[in-house]
Amino acid sequence: MERVVPLAGAVICGVAAIFWIRAARSRRQLSDRLANEGAESDLWRLADADYRRDVEASFTAIATAALLMFFALVGIEFWPGVLSGVLAIPSARTIYDRTKINEVSRIAAERAEIEKRAREVTQQANLAPYHWAARLAPSSLPELKGFEIGQEYTPGAGALAGDFFDVFRVDNDRVAAIIGDVTGHGIEPSITALQAKYLLRTFLMQYRDPGQAVEQLNTQMSVLERGEEFISLCVLVFDVEAESLRYASAGHPAAFVWHHQEVRPLGATGPLLMLDPKAVYHSREVQWNSEDVAVLYTDGLAEARRDGILFGEDGVASIIRRDPTASVDVLAKSLMEAARDFSDGPITDDVAILVLRHT
Repeated sequence: MERVVPLAGAVICGVAAIFWIRAARSRRQLSDRLANEGAESDLWRLADADYRRDVEASFTAIATAALLMFFALVGIEFWPGVLSGVLAIPSARTIYDRTKINEVSRIAAERAEIEKRAREVTQQANLAPYHWAARLAPSSLPELKGFEIGQEYTPGAGALAGDFFDVFRVDNDRVAAIIGDVTGHGIEPSITALQAKYLLRTFLMQYRDPGQAVEQLNTQMSVLERGEEFISLCVLVFDVEAESLRYASAGHPAAFVWHHQEVRPLGATGPLLMLDPKAVYHSREVQWNSEDVAVLYTDGLAEARRDGILFGEDGVASIIRRDPTASVDVLAKSLMEAARDFSDGPITDDVAILVLRHT
């Protein structure tokens, strides 16, 4: 009997050791995967701690099995069989709970996968405003012969922006520059801005007159019936061959043209878009010669304020007059910096600025 009980205990501990080794291997695989994914989070620490615990349990079971096997082989007569059974009890419990051990490992792996997906969703959600901004206000614009183009875009306090701009070639002789702003912040104004931006591209390809293109855009966007959403918009169409600039503005802050040593405002030629589906929009034409400069911006620039006084269109015009020969990028940055310096607090609205020079 003094040999049988220790031998049985050794077998039980050996089987338990196999289960703990398998569990440790599973935990190690999970811990390594989390570490490779850069997920040094609480979940990784738990997986690593569980792995170390399972390794210790494996060594304990192996050591206990070896000790009991030694007692069985040597046949120490004074070794109590009851004590051998006591040493084997934890291992027997491990064999009894083997399905629970496997279940815990499976749950830990599933939890790791769920947290990984949650991190990916969170990252996508955090990047969404930047992806939208890249579509609405791209950081780089196409190089167009005969033009120098500079831009500045500063997002406001909202999660998603409603400001947008675009510069593209309409045909061989004409180039269009667009800037606009949708009221409100969030996903819906951003969607509206994206729709307006690319619909207007289509209409400017169809109609030579920007006023007619804006009128068609208003008709289409008004069908959406977005409640309190409205769009202010300014469109400039440059005809390089005719050296002219034709423009239409839907309730947008006045753009400015530096021409013959003077700063000329380009005022609104119609109301805000989506205010009246039957609204009429006109276009006007001015000269556009070599070295002339056009500046477009959204209302966040002009509405920077100090003690209730707005930076305003006069502030924009004064910065242009200060150095109209500066590079287009410098001029765009100077306008933004001037508004920030003027404001007695942070500018919370989105600000988009476009500067174009005829070379």
